[in-house]
Amino acid sequence: MRTDALTQTFRAGLARLQAALLPWRCQLCGAPGQDGFDLCHACDAELPRNRSCCARCALPLPHAAELCGECQRRMPPWDAAWAPFRYGWPLDRLESRFKFGADLAAGRTLAMLWQRESMPVGRPELIVPVPLHRGRLRQRGYNQALELARPLAVAFGIPMGHDVLHRGRDTAAQTELDRLARRRNVRNAFSVRKNAVLPAHVVLLDDVMTTGATLSACTRELRRAGVQQVDVWALARAPSR
Repeated sequence: MRTDALTQTFRAGLARLQAALLPWRCQLCGAPGQDGFDLCHACDAELPRNRSCCARCALPLPHAAELCGECQRRMPPWDAAWAPFRYGWPLDRLESRFKFGADLAAGRTLAMLWQRESMPVGRPELIVPVPLHRGRLRQRGYNQALELARPLAVAFGIPMGHDVLHRGRDTAAQTELDRLARRRNVRNAFSVRKNAVLPAHVVLLDDVMTTGATLSACTRELRRAGVQQVDVWALARAPSR
């Protein structure tokens, strides 16, 4: 007990020293951040939570629904989706800096935001981040989906398979493509690692979900490998165009 008390006292003192030397600062407005968090309370409150959405694809809706109009017309290949935020101001500023500006501190804040959200019912057995092609990975230096998945897997106590999926073709950026072009762009771009042993329930994880073309392509490969239930998780869901 004495050792535990000394350890707690030491950690508390270390935290106070860190706060004094490196105070938390909001990455959006520069105001003092929350304790242990580089985001102030005001900016945190401004983040667009995705509370009302489609249960199947997480599309933001005026009222929550099991299936949105788009899912009724074309059912996604996955079983359920979770995106705790809508892709909009000011979250999009942090996401852009993380994904395109090599701002890993912004990524850390985004990962911490995600960890504070309640995980959906139906605990998966494995988290699989969407992979980057080795050329894009070499250029960027990191995979944004993996950087979000790693701390989330630790926080939720779920194993992560960082090498389950392989991206064998360097596809064009999806940003400026329409829905049909996105599907064509990622067709046959992914494969499951040979001899991979996969559980029955797997979650695919990405940073932003727009049309779902990339997640659909990955889901189909996991289905072919024998996975029975595939859910998709994304930090943010873009609204319908």
